[in-house]
Amino acid sequence: MEDDPGRLYRLDGVAHIAEVINDEFCLRFSRRFNLAVSVTDFACGTDEPLVSAFVERWRPETHTFHMPFGEYTITLQDVAYQLGLPVDGRYVNGCLTDFQIYIEGGRPAWVWFQELLGVIPPPSQVQKFVVNCTWFHESFGECPAGADEETVRRFARAYIMILLARLEEMGTYSWGSAALAWLYRCMCRVANRHVVKLAGPLQLLQSWIFWRFPRFRPAGYDTYSWLLASRWSGYNPSDGEKGPRVQNWRLRIDMLQARDFIWMPYNSPKVLQVVHPEVLEPRHTAMWRSVTSLIYFAVIEWHQIDRVLPQFGGVQPRPQRALNIDFLMSKDGRGSDRWFPSALQFWHLHWESRADHVLWFDVVADPGPSHEFLEW
Repeated sequence: MEDDPGRLYRLDGVAHIAEVINDEFCLRFSRRFNLAVSVTDFACGTDEPLVSAFVERWRPETHTFHMPFGEYTITLQDVAYQLGLPVDGRYVNGCLTDFQIYIEGGRPAWVWFQELLGVIPPPSQVQKFVVNCTWFHESFGECPAGADEETVRRFARAYIMILLARLEEMGTYSWGSAALAWLYRCMCRVANRHVVKLAGPLQLLQSWIFWRFPRFRPAGYDTYSWLLASRWSGYNPSDGEKGPRVQNWRLRIDMLQARDFIWMPYNSPKVLQVVHPEVLEPRHTAMWRSVTSLIYFAVIEWHQIDRVLPQFGGVQPRPQRALNIDFLMSKDGRGSDRWFPSALQFWHLHWESRADHVLWFDVVADPGPSHEFLEW
């Protein structure tokens, strides 16, 4: 297959129940399950040529973007500020089969399903151990106006599609690391030149680009609000021919210099005025500097922040050799990988000891690469 100068990764859009859930539902859902922040609905278009050009700079072996002047990446800090998701907590994981044996009292799965959602899906909507997403969308697509508390609870439970057996514990999970793991995995997949479809939390990626690279920001979006990614609400990129646009973005990235990247955008007083205080709790902020595994069910990725210390105010020394986890790319929870809670136990234990892998370094007034790094 010959290289196409106008090559563009096709970005997958997935219909999501959150698109039709009203604000009252989101607020009540957040209070019910003790989430750190409320779910915020904001519409923002994705600039496919821009995102596509950046993904070409992604290196799976280091989990960083390789730019003309160094390495940069999306970290747990970015996820916390951009999406408001909790970082510290239990890893997001579970079993795909026989999960009823893990439920208190050993209740059969469908008894549990009936109790939580008030309805059982018809057999035609069940495939082995999976309920069709379309059935969830049709049955719980829009919470009725004036719904009572029990109905709101059922719609909230349907919203997360029974990912957890005990919904009251939702706030104890590290949803930030799960989101970052999935974004990393999606970008690593398209590093294969035969893969042309890019999925994942792409608004996180795009918002990270806008916050870190001022030259690429759309004009007129100067209002700071929480969540920080909502700053770009209403943004609609040009719908012009995408092939020439992706080539233009590649050229603009090639011309970037070190001064075009903001190492620490979240230190701005305007950001500190709007940030949710729970995001800045020490147990979360410490994890931003942890070199550890990122877990989202069968997806295992690596938080390689030792290669981007200036993003946390440090000086970047010559980096250590990157950890090779290529063999984990094939793990998807299917076939012999179905029992990944035991098969991937080593990485789970690494997350459990994440506090032991927090990096400590001096924060300087002028963060950046060291002479040793530049010579390397």
